[in-house]
Amino acid sequence: MKNNVLKGGLLVALGACSYGMLATFVKMAYQEGFTTAEVTLSQYCLGFMGLLILTMFRKKTPAATTATSGIKSIIKLTVAGMTTGLTSICYYKSVQYVPVSVGIVLLMQTVWMGVLAEMILHKKMPGMRKIISVLIILAGTVSATNMLSQSITINWVGVGWGLAAALNYTATMYTSNNIELGFAPLRRSLYMILGGLIVIAIIFHSSLNGSFSYGILLRWSILLSLFGTVLPPLLFTKGMPLTGMGLGAIIASLEIPVSIIVAHILIKESVSRLQWAGVMLILSAVVLMNISERKKTV
Repeated sequence: MKNNVLKGGLLVALGACSYGMLATFVKMAYQEGFTTAEVTLSQYCLGFMGLLILTMFRKKTPAATTATSGIKSIIKLTVAGMTTGLTSICYYKSVQYVPVSVGIVLLMQTVWMGVLAEMILHKKMPGMRKIISVLIILAGTVSATNMLSQSITINWVGVGWGLAAALNYTATMYTSNNIELGFAPLRRSLYMILGGLIVIAIIFHSSLNGSFSYGILLRWSILLSLFGTVLPPLLFTKGMPLTGMGLGAIIASLEIPVSIIVAHILIKESVSRLQWAGVMLILSAVVLMNISERKKTV
């Protein structure tokens, strides 16, 4: 049992680290002149192709697992997956205007948005532990984004895109945990990435008419698709059942410090002590919110 939890924790941690590196790669692609359209289209095209190849060569799943694999179920997953494409677009637009450290903190607002969504959709009031956690997250966000610093000019366009990314990410997390759970994890990822690819193609189809730089396929698309659309879904779907949602969510929050550290190493983004304090507050709130669930699964 302990070995399974340890294995699951390692898989979730690797998935979080993969996501954490993504924004820095996007920022570096921007520095080379590539656009959001080129980044997202190339990432999702190669990501979908990679998942499709893995699906074709995977072992056959038991009949009980594929019992819900009708066309209606596939359409549901594809439509739900459109939120993943919207998340990527909004997140990548956000880091175009704000530092990676701010962008990842804005994306993590999905923690309290998820609590709010649960309250509205399930008419379930959050407990005191969750309310306190949300207040800590909000305080940490103010600190981590340097909103109180008079020497810093906040780019509200970037903040808006970041919050839009968090909203779509909340929708993605909800649908991932509630729609067509009978599908094999690999096939669920495939159809959801297909949905993301469709919505990105609809939004950016005009960029394919001559202005699209196919050089990104050789420069960044492999890294972006590997760390953004192939590895994380597979690692999370394998690891989360072994750790449980509570411990899994705590480990997955590694995405925040990893994102900041990678940005500091590769593109020399500076992070103040006040910002690190805000990040620590957010991480502590994630632990506080999920620690009770961990206790129940032990």
